[in-house]
Amino acid sequence: MSERSDPLDSPINPLNDKLIPLNNKRIINGWAMFDWANSSYALVIAVAIFPIYFNSMITEEGQFLFLGIPVTKTSLFSYSLTFAYLIISAVLPILTGMADYGGKKMAFMKFFTMLGSFACIALWWFTGMSSLVLGVFAFILAVIGFAGGQVFYNSFLPLIATEDQFDRVSAKGFAYGYVGSVILLLINLFMIMNYELLGFPDKSWASRTAFVMVGLWWLGFSQITFNRLPKDPEDAPTDKLFSKGYEEIYKIWLYVKGEKNIKTFLFSFFFYSAGTQTVIYLASTFATAELNFEPTDLILTILLLQFLAIGGAYLFAKVSEAMGNKRSIMIMLFIWISICIAAYFVHSKSEFYVIAGFVGLVMGGIQSLSRSTYSKLIPENTKDTASFFSFFDVLEKLAIVLGTLSFGLIDQVMGGMRNSILALIVFFLLGILLLIRVKIKAPSIKPI
Repeated sequence: MSERSDPLDSPINPLNDKLIPLNNKRIINGWAMFDWANSSYALVIAVAIFPIYFNSMITEEGQFLFLGIPVTKTSLFSYSLTFAYLIISAVLPILTGMADYGGKKMAFMKFFTMLGSFACIALWWFTGMSSLVLGVFAFILAVIGFAGGQVFYNSFLPLIATEDQFDRVSAKGFAYGYVGSVILLLINLFMIMNYELLGFPDKSWASRTAFVMVGLWWLGFSQITFNRLPKDPEDAPTDKLFSKGYEEIYKIWLYVKGEKNIKTFLFSFFFYSAGTQTVIYLASTFATAELNFEPTDLILTILLLQFLAIGGAYLFAKVSEAMGNKRSIMIMLFIWISICIAAYFVHSKSEFYVIAGFVGLVMGGIQSLSRSTYSKLIPENTKDTASFFSFFDVLEKLAIVLGTLSFGLIDQVMGGMRNSILALIVFFLLGILLLIRVKIKAPSIKPI
């Protein structure tokens, strides 16, 4: 079956100059390919290969000075993530305002894609302590490129699909991302494990080649998205973009501040994201510290998470069709609470794999439905989708900072990561209590 649907059978989106039809399969698949492209960073660089490589390149034991600041190898990696997320949280709102006012969604999406992909390629020159500054800043730029591109990518969802299709389309994006990133990870792992057979001098060469492949994969497959999504209008204003962008985001802030339904959902999303993202980011650290997992065990866990997340995204899209978004998210949040309780008592690798399986199942579902639910809450047919999604994405980044910081402090004060895992339940409970007050069906409001 052709992936191009008949435009005459689809409603038309009046918010772009090309009158792109909604629910067009070719456009939706092209949109989802951006997840396929940039999720290679999320898995290979952020989670699987680069953290291991980063630690192996730092030969200093204990504290050492980085740009005059005393750090350890693990704290430097954590600080790099925090610094990148704080930067993107600070600049993203004004950039989205500029994108909405000046019609530059695609331009900013391309900019952050190039920034992130070339930063991954630059990691080729990170070979040890002598190039540590380059490695850290290339990693920070890769994080910024990924996080920055994601908000503009998300903002296209209301522009290409009708509300009744948000859940399915959002799930398709995450599913594409999980599949694409796993394919590249398996290629990279084969390359690193068989570096001699493939002619590499050592594993470092193979690992650095993997980072270059991530950059090329990200940059290359994203061209499909850029070719199929609505283009930026040619007659958009170009003068006073900064000041007008500020006015645009301030206008959206005033609207969100006064719209109780959206505001309550965003606070709920902030708290439960602090729990979910912390579990996702620190699951491998917990497995290493508490259960003595080896790198091969961690890779197996990551692959398990990715494959089950594909099914989870589609499963809870179906659950949402039957029970509604709010009940579906509620179910997942109670599963997350059960995961935290189970993790507190886990003592064997087999038990951890079972828990990881449930994490994978709800990981894809919670991310997919959160995005589609928020799309349903913003005003119908508004052109300011990037500005609305900047609040969504910035809160997610700040939630990561809150969650990981709380996790580390509780671990340090109370001694043991199990207490930190158990404490994450507070975030999920706060998310549930706020979500109860949200009416998912957005009111019929004229665009602002």
